[in-house]
Amino acid sequence: MDMNQYAQMIRQLKTPQIMKQLTHLYGQRDGMLVEQTARYTRLLKRHEELVDTRGGVRMISAPGRTEIGGNHTDHNQGKVLAAAVNLDTVAAVTPRDDGVVRIHSEGYAPLQLSLDDLSAREDERGTTAALVRGVAAKLKEEGHPVGGFDAVMTSTVTSGSGLSSSAAVEVLLCAIFDELYGDGKLDAIKRAKIAQYAENAYFGKPSGLMDQMASSVGSLVFIDFKEDEPEVREVQYDFAAKGYALVVVNTGGSHDDLTADYAAIPQEMRAVAACFGEQSLRRVQPERFMQALPLIRERLQGQHADRAIMRAAHYFAENRRVADEVAALKRDDLPDFLRLVIQSGRSSFCYLQNIFATTENQELSLALMLAESKLSAVGGAWRVHGGGFAGTTLNFVPKKHLNGFVRDMEAVFGAHSCNVLDIRPVGPACIVLG
Repeated sequence: MDMNQYAQMIRQLKTPQIMKQLTHLYGQRDGMLVEQTARYTRLLKRHEELVDTRGGVRMISAPGRTEIGGNHTDHNQGKVLAAAVNLDTVAAVTPRDDGVVRIHSEGYAPLQLSLDDLSAREDERGTTAALVRGVAAKLKEEGHPVGGFDAVMTSTVTSGSGLSSSAAVEVLLCAIFDELYGDGKLDAIKRAKIAQYAENAYFGKPSGLMDQMASSVGSLVFIDFKEDEPEVREVQYDFAAKGYALVVVNTGGSHDDLTADYAAIPQEMRAVAACFGEQSLRRVQPERFMQALPLIRERLQGQHADRAIMRAAHYFAENRRVADEVAALKRDDLPDFLRLVIQSGRSSFCYLQNIFATTENQELSLALMLAESKLSAVGGAWRVHGGGFAGTTLNFVPKKHLNGFVRDMEAVFGAHSCNVLDIRPVGPACIVLG
C-alpha cells in the first residue's frame, strides 16, 4: 500500500460516518473524538511502518469489562451483572495468505507463529501466543475458518487494571478471525466460549465465563450461567444520567503467584457441592446447605472446611443479590441498588475472603476503607472488583464528589490509578478503512 492510501485512511477517520462510530464506542466525554482519532491515527502510522500490505485495513476493537455484581459466581453456574466499558484493545489488521500470524503490540516484543501447529504448548502458557493458538484451535475444531494476519495493537485495558485485559485480547482475536475469514457470523455467546477455552486450556488460567461474556456481548447485562447456554439479558440503566460515575481504582497490588488463590475459590465451592452429589453449587438448595453444615464440616476435614462453607454461603447470597440488583434497577431504585453493592463487597470481604492473600499486602483493604470513609455519607457505594486478592475496587461516586474522590485516591495509590468509566453499548466492533 502506498503512502497516499494510508493518508486517505487517516482522513477517513475524520468523516462524519467514522466519527459517529467512534462516539458509539467511546461515549461523548469532552475531548473523546480528538483523543480516539489521534490514537487510531498513531495505530495506522505504526501499521504503515511495520506491515507491507496491499488493500484496506480493518480497525477491530474489543472492550474491557467491569463486574457490577456477582463476585466469583460464574464458575459455579451462578448469576452476574456485568458491563463492557469504553476502554478497549484495538488492532489495525490485514490478512495474510501463508497461515502466519504476526502481532506487534505496543509495549511488548513482536509475536510470530504459524497456524499449521495449533497444539497447546507448555512453554507458551501465560502468553499471547497461547491465546492465538487456543482461539484458532477452538474455531477450527468447531468448523470455523481461520487464517493468517498481521495486526498492530494497542490497549487502554492495561494488565493489572482489573478490567480483564486477557478477555479483551481473547475476544479481539475471535473477532479478527471472524471478520477476516468468517464473514462476521460468530454470535456473541459462542465467541465468549471460544475465548474462555483459550484462556483455560492454552493460557492456563482457570477463569469462569463472565469476563469473556461481558466483553463479547457489550452493554450492561445480566447473565445467568445455570445452563450450558447462558441466559443473557440487557439491562437498560444510565448511571451517568442519574449523576453517578463508575470509578475503578487500581491499588497497584500484583497478581503474580496468585493463581492458586484464585483456583481455590471454585475448588472449595465445588467441594461443598460434592457433599450433595453435585458438580456445582447452583444445583444445591441453599436451605439444604444450611441444614447440612455439620455433615459438610465432617466430610471436608483437612480441606479448609470452614472457609469452603463461608465461600459457599457467599455464593448463595450473591446469587440472590444479583437478582435483587437487577430488580432495583428495573424499578429505578438506585439507593437500594447501591445498598446491595455495598452488601456484596462486605460479603466478599467477610465470607468469600478474596480481599488479600497475605497479611503483608493489603492494598485492597486500604482502598475499601478509604472509599467507605469518603462515600458512605454522600450516597456512594464500593466493593472489590473482579477476582480480588490484589488489584482493583469498583466505586459508584456521585459526580459532584468525583474530582475530590479521584484526587484523594490517587494521592494514596498514585497518579492515574483511577479509571472513570462509561458503559460501552456493544462488544467487538470493526471499522473498515481504505
